Amino acid sequence: MSIEEKDIREAWETVKSIEEEVGKAIIGQKDVVRQVIIGLLSGGHILLEGAPGLGKTQLVKTLSRVLDLSFSRIQFTPDLMPADVIGTNIMVKDEEGRNKFEFHKGPVFAHLVLADEINRATPKTQSALLEAMQEATVTAFKTSYQLPRPFMVMATQNPIEMEGTYPLPEAQLDRFLFKIDVKFPNLSELKDIVALTTSSVEADVQKVADGEKILAIREIAKDIPIAQPVLSYALKAVMHTHPENTDSPDIAKKYIRFGASPRAAQSIVNSARVRALLEGRYNVSFDDIKYVAYPSLRHRIFMNYEGIAEGMDVDDLIREILNISEEQV
Repeated sequence: MSIEEKDIREAWETVKSIEEEVGKAIIGQKDVVRQVIIGLLSGGHILLEGAPGLGKTQLVKTLSRVLDLSFSRIQFTPDLMPADVIGTNIMVKDEEGRNKFEFHKGPVFAHLVLADEINRATPKTQSALLEAMQEATVTAFKTSYQLPRPFMVMATQNPIEMEGTYPLPEAQLDRFLFKIDVKFPNLSELKDIVALTTSSVEADVQKVADGEKILAIREIAKDIPIAQPVLSYALKAVMHTHPENTDSPDIAKKYIRFGASPRAAQSIVNSARVRALLEGRYNVSFDDIKYVAYPSLRHRIFMNYEGIAEGMDVDDLIREILNISEEQV
């Protein structure tokens, strides 16, 4: 076994341990847990959508314990201001009794930041996260501050049709690596959730990695090879979401108003490498592309009026585009 193969094997064992430990406190939702871990190892941010009470907050808190990372929670409300997120300058006295301004960091200065119910805040406050998500920095009063590494924003949102919500700006949506739909548990899972959360016994979650290990695994994942036909499949799928392209499928031309950005292609390729690592493989497969394409594309495709009127499901649309793209590779 070569050095590279040994590194990949160790990374796979670490990631599986992370997945198992998080699973002790999160009943069901195996795909959600796996996709969140893929997002963290890809260096991206996650948007979790689902009704309240489905364990989205618990998932983020558990992940911070398993990885021994700093964690902060921001409850987004209509009266939340940008300074409540990134921090602000306050006046303090120095050792000589003179007044001076000192920057007090906001809750965004943490490894894992939970932006809870992000779509309940106004777009102005939502946009306060844009620089942090893209550059991993915060600029306040002409001074830039570096955020800790690794850094990930995990935002939860209620379905848009719920009362008192604001749709996220398109520029911010595009900065999320994945959008993950958190489904309601089945009867068996609901029984286990109630048993776990209504007793005095807490899930015994152990630390299995730290920030340095996560950063090291990220570098290993970047070296996992992707064959040209597999890469072509990913790129064709993104191109086929654009109705203005002559070779796009008819379903895209009929239902899509705006297609996915280049960040979608980056998201698919980077996360497919991590998914291959989780599966214990040394190369990216077509199945890896298919698996990560749904969370990578579902928030980057905007339906036209006809698609909205007919109630077209975006996942069904992605599935059709993936099938057509595979036939052309």
